[in-house]
Amino acid sequence: MEALILAAGLGTRLRPLTNDRPKALVEVGGRTLLETNIRRLTAAGATRIVVNVHHFADMICRFVAERQWDVPVVISDERALLLDTGGALRHAAPLFSGNAPILVHNVDILSSLDLNKMVEHHTHSMNIATLAASHRDTSRLLLFDHQGHLAGWTNRNNGETLWANKPLTAYDTLAFSGISVIDPSLPTLLPEADHPYPIIPEYLRLAATHTIGCYLHNPDQWIDVGKVEALEPAAKLIANQR
Repeated sequence: MEALILAAGLGTRLRPLTNDRPKALVEVGGRTLLETNIRRLTAAGATRIVVNVHHFADMICRFVAERQWDVPVVISDERALLLDTGGALRHAAPLFSGNAPILVHNVDILSSLDLNKMVEHHTHSMNIATLAASHRDTSRLLLFDHQGHLAGWTNRNNGETLWANKPLTAYDTLAFSGISVIDPSLPTLLPEADHPYPIIPEYLRLAATHTIGCYLHNPDQWIDVGKVEALEPAAKLIANQR
């Protein structure tokens, strides 16, 4: 398994902490989000980790270069253009071997999910992508059919709904957790990375002809460190892992 840590974002929800640093270098429990996730992914068996950069890119590059890691950690440079989650994955594709599943992980997500089990679930399922998700109260929801396959997405605030194929009348609604495992072939099926685009619409496009599944987890195992008020509960979550 190889991994991509999405760390290029502007971190606007974490201001003022991100006024002078990228969100990847915000500390939780005495360790940066980036280091925590590199260690987690390495422990889960990642043999190579790619980190994309844009906002305060030099700081992340220096942080990575000045430390010794147990596996190669390489940079996918988006300083010229912030590519969003879909464009980032396509842009980073040449940095992977093309022979192993890729675990895609947002840098501002901390969890106690068993990532080994998630990768094993993905491998046995033969999905082209497997998305970590849980039952949480959020405005944007993934829609899965009775077989647990991705069928759509909805925004409850404005009623916008996208479907992979025809609309369903019965489905399960789950919140995406910012962690995916994808087949190494998937990045080559994405549009060229000459413009920014998000990954969820691309997952839906691919779901029309490929199987994209779900890895259901307990929401108590997961936290989005996107806001300052999440730092304290996030520190408690990771303290239990050390």
